[in-house]
Amino acid sequence: MYNAQLMQAQNSTCVLAVDWGSKRLGIAVSDPTRKIARPLGVFLHTSRVDDAEKIVELSRENHADVIIIGVTYDDENRLSPSGRSASRLADEISKLFGKPVILWDESFTTQAAKELQIEKGISQKKRRGHQDDIAAELLLKDYLEKINS
Repeated sequence: MYNAQLMQAQNSTCVLAVDWGSKRLGIAVSDPTRKIARPLGVFLHTSRVDDAEKIVELSRENHADVIIIGVTYDDENRLSPSGRSASRLADEISKLFGKPVILWDESFTTQAAKELQIEKGISQKKRRGHQDDIAAELLLKDYLEKINS
């Protein structure tokens, strides 16, 4: 079961964020104070069950007691097709995790990740790679800003 409401940062455990994609999943994690987000990595999508197992394993390795799943919405504020896929992944994670799994609007995080790399002066050749973990980091930063404000 997932909770779509904000979770208050009341303890000193981390938050794990997932930028879902049909080919790759980007992962980011917070520090225990829930103030700083950092990219953790990217892994290839295999199946919903395998992805959920890997995400739960990463959450345990990183002492995360909340998982944020990025979703997108259509123009009528309903989950987009990719948002529905991410929501189904959240359902699968909830079966294994037993702790909060929160859907979080990730609109424009991939584009923002590209823009951030340009601002940092990263060469176009190096930017050709995947930004999924940076998108997860931006998603997590947005969540952390909301719960800490």
